Amino acid sequence: MEDAQKPNKIKTVRPETLEFIILYNQLRGIAFANNSVLAEALGFNSASSITEIIKSRQNIDPEKLKIFKEKYREYLGGRKFSDKFADKPVFTRKEEGIPMYEITATATGVEVYNDINDSVSVGRMNFPGIEECDFALPVWGHSMYPYLENGCWVALKIIHDKKILPGEVYYIEWGDYRMYKRLLLGDNPEEVIAHSDNTTEMVGNRLKYAPFTIRLDEIKKLCLVKDIHKKHNH
Repeated sequence: MEDAQKPNKIKTVRPETLEFIILYNQLRGIAFANNSVLAEALGFNSASSITEIIKSRQNIDPEKLKIFKEKYREYLGGRKFSDKFADKPVFTRKEEGIPMYEITATATGVEVYNDINDSVSVGRMNFPGIEECDFALPVWGHSMYPYLENGCWVALKIIHDKKILPGEVYYIEWGDYRMYKRLLLGDNPEEVIAHSDNTTEMVGNRLKYAPFTIRLDEIKKLCLVKDIHKKHNH
């Protein structure tokens, strides 16, 4: 018996969806705080509907895009994005600094993954040297001590092309977890070695924070640690 012909799996992403994604990335954290707020504004049942459009390229209803552009018209400056989606940003940042997101570590000191876009910022970080950073997160656990102390805050810059500077410290979202690691080049060019600075803590005769390899294409988000705001001991 001949095999049944497999259906075409290629997804066609409509122009209005691409336009929405571009506007979303420009206005996130400025016009709306998180995906939950945006979903409510556009009449979606949950924030996951926004996440599906942004991450999975699920096509948006043109009427939803119309509502989006009408609601946040003041942030768009009255310009149209249909022609090449504009070459320059058309909004101004209402708040100074970068958003700070609080996250809670697990008992193991490793944070289980959840989408920061669905979180509400707890404040803004603003001091010279972090203007090009995208957001700030706290440090949890002791794997990167003494370079990163538990409880300090770090300013992060998203590295979109996944190119690493060997030996630098990064925040990564990998698998179901998020963590801070010093990344080194692996023997395989498609892999990096995730190294922990804390090489003193042992479990039996083994390092508690032993290095391990990660495939670059398995890293969901790669952010360079640009600045550290350590806790003050009083």
